Amino acid sequence: MAATVIELTADERRTLSAWTRAGSTEHRYAQRAQFVLAAARGDGTTTIARAFRVRPATVSKWRTRFAARRVAGLQDDARPGAPVRYGAATEDRILALLDTAPPEGYARWNGRLVAEQLGDVSPSQVWRV
Repeated sequence: MAATVIELTADERRTLSAWTRAGSTEHRYAQRAQFVLAAARGDGTTTIARAFRVRPATVSKWRTRFAARRVAGLQDDARPGAPVRYGAATEDRILALLDTAPPEGYARWNGRLVAEQLGDVSPSQVWRV
């Protein structure tokens, strides 16, 4: 299978070159930029992989993603992570409860008491809000 051909615009070449030179660029982004710049020069995937001591599949991945999405394709994709447990609605419920008078026998609200009243929110989350 033939390697994806990379042709850069002047702006893309400037951006990628800046990534490789800037000391503040994360290593992974600088390396991805170097892969693309080498591919634009006409270097093959295997040659690039040997030069950077990475697997050819790694070079191929970033080469293909750049061809599909240009510079934005070199950014990391979002990872799924844990689902959001407490959203804006929970925060609104906590704040709304704090606007009411505390239960009989209490002078003011505290995190544990708010959590007990809501039933499905931890005291830690109440304190964070």
